Amino acid sequence: MMLTSLREEVCRANLALPAEGLVTWTSGNVSGRDPETGLIVIKPSGLKFPELTPENMVIVDPDMRIVEGDLGPSSDTASHVYVYNHRPDVMGMVHTHSNYATAFAAVGRSIPPVLTAIADEFGCEIPCAPYARIGDQRIGKTIVEHIGPSLAILMKQHGVFTIGKSVEQALKAAVMVEDIAKTVWLALQIGEVEELPAEEIAANYERYSTRYGTADASRNE
Repeated sequence: MMLTSLREEVCRANLALPAEGLVTWTSGNVSGRDPETGLIVIKPSGLKFPELTPENMVIVDPDMRIVEGDLGPSSDTASHVYVYNHRPDVMGMVHTHSNYATAFAAVGRSIPPVLTAIADEFGCEIPCAPYARIGDQRIGKTIVEHIGPSLAILMKQHGVFTIGKSVEQALKAAVMVEDIAKTVWLALQIGEVEELPAEEIAANYERYSTRYGTADASRNE
């Protein structure tokens, strides 16, 4: 079996989606790219999450050809492959329909950087991209064109995509974008929200990205 370690990582990340309340039934998917071969491990199509195992993950190449796997790859494979082919820094990708973040997507609304948690994790707003049809590379192309420096993007009337330098980073971004979307939605029920100043967003992002969890960070909090 090829790419055993990456298969296990991608399988664990897929199983985390329902555990974190980000998906239902068979929706959503996680993929990871092997840096040495460029091959992509992705969730199989139509399989319920409890049925997922490292062995039934599907491996495809950058041209979407199945390299190993008895099942068909996710219906979002074309989107994942396009992003990997155009973002060499991306090694993990997650797609969900998590409720609060997808509610913003449903109305075509970005999530503004109104919380330090958003500044910490993303360093910018969570953009909402225009609608793109499922099934081919149009979603991937739209993601690449609109995601900017963010690790997460909302696809209008569809759902959430996150990326990362690892599968874990992409998964964390998916968890965090749903958490902040819920908080921002609740805040909007109370009143207007105010974006953080650009310098505060930059300062929080720099601190979180480079010093969080270190002795230096503890001296600055």
